[in-house]
Amino acid sequence: MARSLYEWLWQHEFWLPPGITWEDMQESEDIHYPQPRDLLLSIPFALILVVIRCAFERAIALPLSTKLGVRDKQRPKAQPNPVLETFYSIHCKNPEEGELISLSRQCDLPVRKVERWFRRRRNMDRPSLSKKFCEACWRFTFYIISFFTGLAVLYDKPWLWDHRECWTGYPQQPLQPSLFWYYMLELSFYWSLVFTLPFDVKRKDFKEQIVHHAATIFLISFSYCANYIRIGTLVLVIHDASDCFLEPTKIFNYMKWKKTCDSLFMIFSAVFLISRLVIYPYTVLYNTYYYSMEIFQPFFGYYFVNTLLIILQLLHVFWSCLIIHMVYKFILQGTMEKDMRSDTEESDKDEERDKIKEKEKNGTTYFSNATSNGYIQRNGCERPNSRAHLANGHLKER
Repeated sequence: MARSLYEWLWQHEFWLPPGITWEDMQESEDIHYPQPRDLLLSIPFALILVVIRCAFERAIALPLSTKLGVRDKQRPKAQPNPVLETFYSIHCKNPEEGELISLSRQCDLPVRKVERWFRRRRNMDRPSLSKKFCEACWRFTFYIISFFTGLAVLYDKPWLWDHRECWTGYPQQPLQPSLFWYYMLELSFYWSLVFTLPFDVKRKDFKEQIVHHAATIFLISFSYCANYIRIGTLVLVIHDASDCFLEPTKIFNYMKWKKTCDSLFMIFSAVFLISRLVIYPYTVLYNTYYYSMEIFQPFFGYYFVNTLLIILQLLHVFWSCLIIHMVYKFILQGTMEKDMRSDTEESDKDEERDKIKEKEKNGTTYFSNATSNGYIQRNGCERPNSRAHLANGHLKER
């Protein structure tokens, strides 16, 4: 059954232009074409990248964060409570009012203390600043390497300068070793992001990230199997260009270098909007939709690859809206607001209010004692009563 499914899935009518079969792409000693089995190499390579990332974050990024003054916020810890911990782990991390009342009765605690416990417990699960810094450093390092690797690989390729060359001789375009390793590098990286997704910093666009990773992996894999490697390399370089500016923006934000962070964000915004909303549609979408039709007639693979590319473009539009909104706020207010994708930490307002009252109370007591003691030291006697009786029986304030 598996063999029948495999043969049905890879029918040449699906993935190759009309009149072309897999027999027309047979390998020889001098000519090599992409093979679907090559993609299996990306899995062990992805695991190697995960190991390299762990070593990089522990040996380089974490000590660097300490030297650059990145400090984790001290968070009050939730007191051990088996009942609340069980409810938090199994049922819900943010209980409703009725559930809070029920839990307060079970634990014999005030509702406010139960609510405070859940706030503290949720904050304990949120990633620390150093973790965010390490993750941004790793991605920045990879994007810089992959972007310049892509430029080095494509610099002397004709399709980088003339996009119609993407379809010259398609699909009988031999696979060059440099393109193979560039593809494996990118595909392995996105697989590694999938493997570490449960442990990475979760943002508000978590679902969109999953869709993005899935569409990217499918797009890279399909473009490799169907020998869309030329157009695929253009997609990879365009994506890496803006990411090279996003990660250092995060790094300087964690370092509290506000002016540098704001400047880099404006550069990133310009590069992102131009590359994703202008260069990508013309270089990739227009290329695959129109230029390819000069070589062959539409077929299933043509529609499939265009669908994946359009999904990526829709995600570009989604993130562009967020970026434009942040730039608009920056122009009006003159300061950069927090990343709307980030999950903000909850503040324990009740606890803060209690601390403020306590400080005010202590401050009043201290002021009163200091005033009284100062009077005694200056006059050498006790402070007299603020009111004294006059001869006529009336009171007068001193």
